[in-house]
Amino acid sequence: MMNIKPIRTKDDYKATMVRISELTNSDPDALPDNEFDELEMLTVLAEAYENGHYKNEATDSVIGH
Repeated sequence: MMNIKPIRTKDDYKATMVRISELTNSDPDALPDNEFDELEMLTVLAEAYENGHYKNEATDSVIGH
């Protein structure tokens, strides 16, 4: 059973990344549906956390920023 909760702290983020790693160590196509759903939800939460907490360092060469 999934126990998915918001990522509020760096420790929550680290735990989420560990779980994502566990789920992706094998073939994602071979995951049971519930684990694939868990992987999908954790990935969305991790991306949201990253977007809110880590500045994108990439620059746009067209506008020079």
